[in-house]
Amino acid sequence: MPLQLYTVTQAGLALVAACLSEIAVAQTRVPTVQGIYTCVDGTGRKITSDRPIAECLDRVQREINPSGTVRRVLPPQLTPPERAALEEKEKVAAEVRAREAEDKRRDRALLLRYPTRDLHDKERAEALSQVGEVIKASNKRSQELAEQRKAIHADLEFYKDTPGRAPASLKRRLEENDSSVAMQKRFISEQDAEKKRVNRRFDDELLKLKQLWATSGAVVPGKPAPAPVAAKK
Repeated sequence: MPLQLYTVTQAGLALVAACLSEIAVAQTRVPTVQGIYTCVDGTGRKITSDRPIAECLDRVQREINPSGTVRRVLPPQLTPPERAALEEKEKVAAEVRAREAEDKRRDRALLLRYPTRDLHDKERAEALSQVGEVIKASNKRSQELAEQRKAIHADLEFYKDTPGRAPASLKRRLEENDSSVAMQKRFISEQDAEKKRVNRRFDDELLKLKQLWATSGAVVPGKPAPAPVAAKK
């Protein structure tokens, strides 16, 4: 056989084989089975379609298999107000979950910081002691200001009959003393309020800690430790 004829024959055979292969593949392909959508519209009319039904977007639709079974149920689409209400509800629920998670985290941290009542009582005493030292220093400063005021009044005695002749520097010292005394009174009042705040904080913590200690089985002073459980033989 001539070489040229042989080459053409080989090419023809290859083309035929390719065509047969495509035919075989096409025969094995399974056509996509489309479901049938069905619903009952607002007038009570039953509607069917091969795609989601626009007239029933506000109500339940069902996609039916060719066998007659329900493939899936499409819920009604929400109106803008309904969607906004749902989003707000989900937002509130998420905030509640976040708040509960934060409360649990805070409780765990509190229990780790104060595993016993003694530690909590000790830290309360230290906090109050610090405020007490500040008040003590402020009271000392108030006493110093009182002594300064006595000295200023003693100097003013020279001008009791002619107060207008009193030196401006002496009057300024008296004004500065009055201002400092008022400032110390305000500061002491603020520290008294701080003591109350510290006690409130530790009282609130103690109330929560008693619950946490009871849950965790921690031993609280004044409360007998649980009896050991005998090992089973």
